[in-house]
Amino acid sequence: MKKILLVEDDLVMRQNTTEILELSQYEVLAVEDGKKALRMVKLFHPDLIVCDIMMPELDGYGVLHILSKDRETASIPFIFLTAKAEKSELRKGMELGADDYLTKPFEETELLAAIECRLKKNEMLKNEYAQNIEGLHQFLDEAKGMVGLDLLAYNTPVLHYKRKEVIFHEGDSPTHLFLLNFGKIKTYKIHDDGKEYVTSLYKEGDYFGYTSMLENVAYSDSAIALEDCELCKIPKEVFLSLLYQNRDIASKFIKMLSNRIIEREKQLLSLAYDTVRKRVAETLSLLARRFAEQGKKKARVMVTRDDLAGMVGTAAETVIRCLSELKMDKLIEVNGREIVVLDFEGLQQIQ
Repeated sequence: MKKILLVEDDLVMRQNTTEILELSQYEVLAVEDGKKALRMVKLFHPDLIVCDIMMPELDGYGVLHILSKDRETASIPFIFLTAKAEKSELRKGMELGADDYLTKPFEETELLAAIECRLKKNEMLKNEYAQNIEGLHQFLDEAKGMVGLDLLAYNTPVLHYKRKEVIFHEGDSPTHLFLLNFGKIKTYKIHDDGKEYVTSLYKEGDYFGYTSMLENVAYSDSAIALEDCELCKIPKEVFLSLLYQNRDIASKFIKMLSNRIIEREKQLLSLAYDTVRKRVAETLSLLARRFAEQGKKKARVMVTRDDLAGMVGTAAETVIRCLSELKMDKLIEVNGREIVVLDFEGLQQIQ
C-alpha cells in the first residue's frame, strides 16, 4: 500500500481529502502545518506528499525547499494544493521542483489522477535498466508516454563493426548517440605532429558520442573498433527529446549516460599530478576493472603499447619501461599485447 503524507491546515479539507485517499487504498498521514510535515517525513517515509501552500508556521514553499536539499527526501513526488491560480504562484512552485499543482476546490478524480500519474512516473524513475539494447528499449518504452513522443517509432538500428573499422571521424557532424552492446571502442585524436592520443576507451554498456550533440559541434575525436563490436544508434531527435521534454526523464537518462564521469575526473587529475609510473599503474588498474570478468582474481587487458601511452600521456618507450618494472615487481604479467593484472592493490599503492 502506497503511503501519502497530506499537509493541510484546513480541518474540513484535511478530513475530506484523507477520506478520499483512504477509500482509494492509500495509507494516509495527515498533518496541519509544515513543521510537523518535516518531522513526520523521516518517520513515515511517504511515497508522495500532497501539501497546501498557505499554512501557519511554515508554508508549502518552505517545506518543498527544505526537502529538496536532503538527498533522502529530494526525490519524493510533491503535489501542491492552493486556492490561488495566479501564474506567478504556479511558476514559483514549479521552479522549486513541485511535480504537480492542483487548485482548490478540485474534483476527486483530479486528485487521484495526479497522484496515480506521479507515483507511476516515480516508480519508472526508480527502475534500474540494463546497460544494453534491451535495457535501452525498456527505458524508451516506459518513457514515451512522459515525453509525448513514440520514441520506438524512430529507427534505432543495431550495427556491427569489424576490428579497426571507424565508427565516426573527427570533424563529422553528430547525428546519433551510440550504445555499445558488446566489444570495445576507443576514441582518439591525431596531433599536429601525427601522433595519436587516445581520449577514451569504452566497453559494453557504455554510451558515447553525446558530448558533441549537447554542444552542437562536430566530433572532437574519432572512434574506432578495437575488436568486433555491436552498436545501437539512437537518433539525435530521440536523444534531445529525452533531455529536454521532461525533467524526470532527463534526470534518469543523464544517470544512464554518465556512469563514467567520476572515472574520467580521476583520469584528468592523475594526468595533471601523478608520476608516469603511477599513471601507468592506475590506467592498467582502471582498464582491468572495466574489462575484467566478474569473480576473477586476475584480469587480462588487451591493449597496444601506443594506445596505453596515449591514455597515460607519455611516449610508448616510457610505457614499455614502466611495464617491465611492474613485471619485475610481480604486479603484472606481459604476454605480447596481453597484460595480466596480478595485484590490484599493489598497483594502487604505487606512487
